[in-house]
Amino acid sequence: MKNHSEAMMALVEKAGANDNIDYIDPHFPDRPLRLWAARPKDWHPGMPVIFAFHGAARNADIYRDYWLPVIDETAALVIAPEYRQEYFPGLRWFNFGNLLDDDGNALPRSESTYAIIPRLFSALREAGVTTRPTCAMFGHSAGSQYVQRSLSAGFTAHIGAAIAANAGTYGVADLSVRYPYGLAGIGVDEPALLDLLAFPLVVMAGTLDIDYDDPSFPKEAEAMVQGRTRYERAHRYFDSARKAADERHARFGWSMIDVVGVGHEGGKITAAASEIFKKGF
Repeated sequence: MKNHSEAMMALVEKAGANDNIDYIDPHFPDRPLRLWAARPKDWHPGMPVIFAFHGAARNADIYRDYWLPVIDETAALVIAPEYRQEYFPGLRWFNFGNLLDDDGNALPRSESTYAIIPRLFSALREAGVTTRPTCAMFGHSAGSQYVQRSLSAGFTAHIGAAIAANAGTYGVADLSVRYPYGLAGIGVDEPALLDLLAFPLVVMAGTLDIDYDDPSFPKEAEAMVQGRTRYERAHRYFDSARKAADERHARFGWSMIDVVGVGHEGGKITAAASEIFKKGF
């Protein structure tokens, strides 16, 4: 069996695809996270690292594959973590980060699945896979829910930039709305909200992601308050955060990008995200 450092270095063993590597988080020893990597030909430890999050299908291999055609131009190591249903079941353990138990009670932050990525990035640094001080996150669909809610909850250690694309629902920047649709009940206070509003988050929306009848489109009452399409919800999420920043005369670091002519399509959204990351982060 490979030791910890050898397992991490397997992510960069060869150019292109490096597959099926398990990471054991110290707080979740019985819930392995499977890692799928895309490595540029000219990789070196000083290159940026991007974590790319799958949607509800938990198909991290496919989301890694989306990056392969653009990996050399992006010039970053992309790692797609797979939150397998058997270990991270349902919305609670993935989309919502295991911040609350089934009765809505707050759990210790160390038990949140949002804490895994900062610890994983530290493990990559310790193994010599990267020398960068920070990494970036990109998520589509359910993966976008993971990304934006983890930032909202304050799990930003080592995270320097993020793109959240085509989420079904959002944890809006509102301390009066209960989590997971807002930030109440998870220990987020006013200073933490200001940090969130200042963070360099890109909210990305496909202009054709407007299928109300999509069976995977969330239609619970709390979700419908956010809009009747994913596209509308993305803009309302962004606009409400900008309003919150304006009301506080606070710094606002977010940006909103429409991907024209694209629907709920992970591959095309990944290509659009790669163009953003090529500019540096």
